[in-house]
Amino acid sequence: MRIDILTLFPEIFEAALKIGVLGRAIAKGILQVNLVNPRDFTHDRHRTVDDAPYGGGAGMVMTCPPVFEAVESLINQNSLEHVVLLSPRGRRLDQERVREMAGWKDMVLLCARYEGMDERISQTLVTDEVSIGDYVLSGGEAAALVVVEAVSRMAPGVVGNWESVDTDSFYHGILGYPQYTRPPVFRGKEVPPVLLEGNHEAIRIYRRREALRATWLRRPDLLQNLSKEDLKLLAEIGAEIPPSHKENSS
Repeated sequence: MRIDILTLFPEIFEAALKIGVLGRAIAKGILQVNLVNPRDFTHDRHRTVDDAPYGGGAGMVMTCPPVFEAVESLINQNSLEHVVLLSPRGRRLDQERVREMAGWKDMVLLCARYEGMDERISQTLVTDEVSIGDYVLSGGEAAALVVVEAVSRMAPGVVGNWESVDTDSFYHGILGYPQYTRPPVFRGKEVPPVLLEGNHEAIRIYRRREALRATWLRRPDLLQNLSKEDLKLLAEIGAEIPPSHKENSS
């Protein structure tokens, strides 16, 4: 997979792309991430990428020419089909959207700054708009990193053990189950005995039950399209949870 990131601040990404899962995937050639600065496509000595908004108002707006030239140069090189603007008005990023984007061969992520980009960029160049949540950021760089992290995990070979992805929260529609490691007892808190007994089926059922419990208590909106086993486990959970907790989760 190839991801081009259009940003005025490429240094934000440089460290993140060298470490951990992303760094290893890039080093192996599984993932290619290129940083493109629209200032490199300006034609004045000040390398201007912004101007005052028509109609007045605070702040500055990123101008069309350098963004168009930058994106068009990438399209000419790679026949790119997906140009994604990180924008609060975009479709909310969730695991379903991540799976969809992971199936793309390549994409350009546009990181706006100042008061945003000239609307003609969205009207003409952009094929998709993505939001990572209902809050304000200073620019699209943090959102782009979220997209790269989430999407790249779905690419075969990026995460060494696929089970790590398969057990992530949201991968199967609900929150993940709780994890434990050594020591078996820490400050009086014990690891659930079922995890130490080696019964794989019992462990599977325990983990599914606890994932459902966490989802019911914290994100009940995710409890959809459940299996008969899930409904049975939820009934068992319901019998265990005090009424006050049930009210708080509704």
